[in-house]
This record gives sequence, C-alpha cells and structure tokens, in this order.
Amino acid sequence: MSEPFVHKVGEPRISGLRAIYIVGPSSTGKTTLCNALATCLGLPPSMHITEVARTVMKEQGFTRADVHSLDMQHAIVKAQVSKDRETRRKAAAEATVLGQAVILSDRSAVDAVVYAALSELKAKSGSTQALISSADFQEVLPFYRSPRSTFVLLRPIKEWMIDDGVRSLEDGEHCHDMFVRILKELNISYIELGEDCRWLEERIAAVRRGASYM
Repeated sequence: MSEPFVHKVGEPRISGLRAIYIVGPSSTGKTTLCNALATCLGLPPSMHITEVARTVMKEQGFTRADVHSLDMQHAIVKAQVSKDRETRRKAAAEATVLGQAVILSDRSAVDAVVYAALSELKAKSGSTQALISSADFQEVLPFYRSPRSTFVLLRPIKEWMIDDGVRSLEDGEHCHDMFVRILKELNISYIELGEDCRWLEERIAAVRRGASYM
C-alpha cells in the first residue's frame, strides 16, 4: 500500500463527525468496498452516500458520451455536495446522541474535478478551475481537507476492468494519476490501495487503520 500523502490544515468545527470517501477510476472496486464497509461499521442507509453520478445522469439525460462535459460534471458536483450536506446534518444529529458518527461516500465531488481535468488535456476549456472555484465545491472542500475525513484512492487492477456503461475505461492508470495530482493540488490527504491489497478483508482493515478513529 502506498504511503499516504500528509498535509496540515485547519479543521472545521464539526465535533464527533467523521467521513470516509472511496474514490478512483472506474471498476476499481469502490462500490464493493463501500458496501462491505457499511456492513462492517453497521451504518444505516442514511449515512451511506451512493449512486449520485448515476442518478444525475438518469434524471438529467446525460450519457457516458457526456463524461467530459462541464455541464454534467457541474451537475454532479452540485448533487454530490447537496447529498454530503444532507448526510452530514443527519450524522451530526446522531453524534450529539452517540458521541461519534461516521458517513461513508461512494465517490466525491473530487471525482468530477478529475474528469474535468482529463477533458482539459484535450481542450483547454478552463472547466477544472471553474468546478474548483464554484460555490458548491468550495463549500465542501474544508470538510474534505479535515483530519476527520479519510479519502481512500483505489488503483486500477487490470483484470477487474469491466465496462459498466457509465464511465469510460480508457487508460485507468492515467485517470488514477490524475486523482493523485488533483488530491495533492487540493491539499486533501489520502491512502491508496492497489495490487498489494486486493482482498476485501484486507481493504476493510486498511481503511480502518487509515481512519484510525474506527
């Protein structure tokens, strides 16, 4: 497992609230890991964010051909941040009673920034900075940077790569490298899981070690 990128930042005052974000290229096992973590941690559905991008695509008529569209990625950022806000509000209420609450998210608003950045390699559209500068992304960025949040970046494993009909499978390693670049540029710390940590039990244990509060 790669060494985590470490940063020092101020922490938002959200007492007792923790978050785990599972990110990375398509077909790296994000949803499988999220579902297993949710079960392991005993999280109710209200604390587990899923299917935001697919819901946006279905409701707003986007297809995989629109993956590099700024309109689609901005819609995903807006929906992801809204869901994150709603889930944190519910979790904060639970933390008041239980002393600590955990939210788990399959993907994050960072994913949209990564796909915008990949698009910009072909056309200098300025979409990456537009997404980062948006009010929605700036709202959630301090929480992403907080030591109370754990980002887990999954690296592509060749034999796992399948076409899910949504994300492009083109150059998963290149997409992974863009995640690394964007996470570092945004000063978001992360742990990385790849070939040397492919079994589900190993991954759950690695996340729990990385998120040392669990």
